[in-house]
Amino acid sequence: MSAIEILDLSNNRLSGTVINTTFSIGNQLIIIKLDGNKLEGKVPPSLINCEYLEFLDLSNNELNDTFPKWLGGLPHLQILKLTSNKFYGPIRTKNLFAQIRVIDLSSNGFSGVLPVSLFQNFQAMKIIGENSETREYVADIYSYYYTNSLIVTTKGLDHELPRVLTTQIIIDLSRNRFEGCIPSIIGDLVGLRTLNLSHNVLEGHIPESLQHLSVLESLDLSSNKLGGEISQQLVSLTSLEVLNLSHNHLFGCIPKGNQFNTFENNSYQGNDGLRGLPPSRDCGRDDRVPQETIPVELDQEEEDSPLISWQGVLMGYGCGLVIGVSVIYIMWSTQYPAWFSRIHAY
Repeated sequence: MSAIEILDLSNNRLSGTVINTTFSIGNQLIIIKLDGNKLEGKVPPSLINCEYLEFLDLSNNELNDTFPKWLGGLPHLQILKLTSNKFYGPIRTKNLFAQIRVIDLSSNGFSGVLPVSLFQNFQAMKIIGENSETREYVADIYSYYYTNSLIVTTKGLDHELPRVLTTQIIIDLSRNRFEGCIPSIIGDLVGLRTLNLSHNVLEGHIPESLQHLSVLESLDLSSNKLGGEISQQLVSLTSLEVLNLSHNHLFGCIPKGNQFNTFENNSYQGNDGLRGLPPSRDCGRDDRVPQETIPVELDQEEEDSPLISWQGVLMGYGCGLVIGVSVIYIMWSTQYPAWFSRIHAY
């Protein structure tokens, strides 16, 4: 198999250990896709011999292993997808994954803090891809007869990318048990298009450094324990199409301007301390819309109602009777002799 460059066994019924065969030194593999099977065990260490590997997808299996940090030593690896397995434990890296563009570790059992070194080494993510007429794709050398498709979760939906653009930069660490704060160094990854850290136990504030992610299109930090206020500086994210900050402990005013004027209530639900529009709680007097005083008018049906008419008549009659009796009583008790004497004299 020394001449094979694509190994795609995805979406079959393969079981047992991931691969018993050792990947030999000097192999030519560029793409390995074993996703959608029932493979168990650990990621074979011999994958480090695949020095030309650009695309590795082991998602949707039953792999039970710690994070294979040694994969970061592959000089050309651009896509790493380990979604929906049984990986566990903290992530430890060192000077690795320089060319990574898509890293998806979602729906596993990873834990511990998000290591600064992990993001620090993502050199390819620190560059904004230029918009040119000629699009470049990852591992696209045989595209005329093979499609290296990839399913990614972005903008809140699952999308199947038939070909992965080199500008499609994604970090998805959702549905794990990561804790601690969101590292501010993520703000250096200016090429990011999608960042999903939802469904973890992250705490602290949303870093203001995220304002530097000028091409970010989807940001999902929902279902964590994030607190503090949403920085007004995030309004500068003019490419942001989808925002989900729901089910955290955020408070204060929701920023206004640019894309933040387009997000609906579900972007913020589950944060009882947030106020301002779109939620129906004011954020200071400046946010309140003056309301004109509108006279209350009865409906035509109510105006024509006999019940309302007779109620009005009875109320008027009762008030008049009470006032009349009171006046007569006062006159009789205080002025009656003089009044009667004057009439008798005439």
